[in-house]
Amino acid sequence: MRRPALTCPRDDMDHPREECGVFGVIGVPDAARFTALGLHALQHRGQEAAGICAFSPEAGFNLERRLGYVRDSFTDPAVIAALPGNLAMGHVRYSTAGSKGHTAIRDVQPLFAEFAMGGCAIAHNGNLTNAESLRRELIDRGSIFQSGSDTECIIHLMARSIQRSIPERMKDALRRVEGAFSVIAMTRSQLIGVRDPMGVRPLVLGRIGAGWALASETCALDIIGAEHVRDIEPGEMVLISESGVESFRPFNPARPRFCIFEYVYFSRPDSVIGGRSVYETRRNIGVELAREAPVDADIVCPVPDSGTPAAIGFAQESGIPFAMGIIRNQYVGRTFIEPTAEIRNMGVRLKLNVNRAIIAGKRVCLVDDSVVRGTTSTKIRDMVRDAGAREVHFRIASPPTAWPCFYGVDTPEREKLLAARMSEAEMGRHLGVDSLRFISLDGLYRACGEAGRDPAQPQFCDACFSGDYPVPPSDAVETGRIRLKERA
Repeated sequence: MRRPALTCPRDDMDHPREECGVFGVIGVPDAARFTALGLHALQHRGQEAAGICAFSPEAGFNLERRLGYVRDSFTDPAVIAALPGNLAMGHVRYSTAGSKGHTAIRDVQPLFAEFAMGGCAIAHNGNLTNAESLRRELIDRGSIFQSGSDTECIIHLMARSIQRSIPERMKDALRRVEGAFSVIAMTRSQLIGVRDPMGVRPLVLGRIGAGWALASETCALDIIGAEHVRDIEPGEMVLISESGVESFRPFNPARPRFCIFEYVYFSRPDSVIGGRSVYETRRNIGVELAREAPVDADIVCPVPDSGTPAAIGFAQESGIPFAMGIIRNQYVGRTFIEPTAEIRNMGVRLKLNVNRAIIAGKRVCLVDDSVVRGTTSTKIRDMVRDAGAREVHFRIASPPTAWPCFYGVDTPEREKLLAARMSEAEMGRHLGVDSLRFISLDGLYRACGEAGRDPAQPQFCDACFSGDYPVPPSDAVETGRIRLKERA
């Protein structure tokens, strides 16, 4: 599982942050309890807030939305008791839309609305790249928004549809939106799951006894003892009820472009996505990296935790001993979200500590998952040098992040990305390390089971590395926040 979020100010963070995770279950008693467990397994995808909506015929819809970790609220028996029923869904949030850097309770999902045909709760993982223009249009036509979340655009589009059922209205609404979305919704009798036509964000289907579950990752199915049945396919909508699972294709066909960074960083290593083990893929990345960027070093050390599988692969391929030269403090949590200036300046040392007995006098190869601004890498370099390392080499398990993401990942503006303004050699000098190398984009594709990247038809969404956006980020282009690469 990757690092805990928000142990230092967001400007100091040197890694992208996933927006959220979704989970839903139908056909099991105490569905909210299962949902809380599923969200706990998905906590790495969003740590600012969590929400659960449940339905029972006797109590109707009940919704609880809280700031903080899942454990902060949804382990309370009184909270779960207030969410009865055999149908429930939930969401964990890290904001990329809505209140940037501060989650307001009004932006916490699931969002709920009453339509003429009944209530509907909805949550999504991803980002709608035309949400700003849709919002302006909807407000001009009389819609009143209650949140800053792009998810609310879907609700207002559903309200304006003339279709006679909630699933049909949802199809109408989602045909109007652009970007990346894996949506979970629930009515009084159905659990609904939808992936965007390119399948940028993950969504999986599981079976638990006589019931069913939907989740962002298979690790959430594991925690409740559910069997992983299959991935929801790109462009697919599933309606799950007591009668079983129905599948629909409401969108025009598109070539799948799953987010390759899910394999590098976002997903938990114990998940299986697209039929591939995330752990094995990350280990393969380390193998490819060792082949492409060998180094003379005494030890290979991961920057924990997300760099660990790649470091293992690097060590195995290179023959250089693997060592836990950096130890992560497992108990750094929300205590340090708003620390004093003194504590904040300690930064990375709050969550990472160097194992001096391992590092001193060694030529150290550090394997990390990514470099965005370079701030964390610089602090880790200082810590390792202070511990007595003779040399410090960085090997990065992703290509240089040179372009911002608009599909549900919190990345800086392009001018703040180190790779957008520096070459690899310049970045190495800027970070003050003995060497810095990134895996190539072709190498990353090979680690993901492909022969290489097809530049004419890339098999994944790799826009953060290549600038090749599969869905044009229309709002960002319109407002001048991004200038797209000229296509050959």
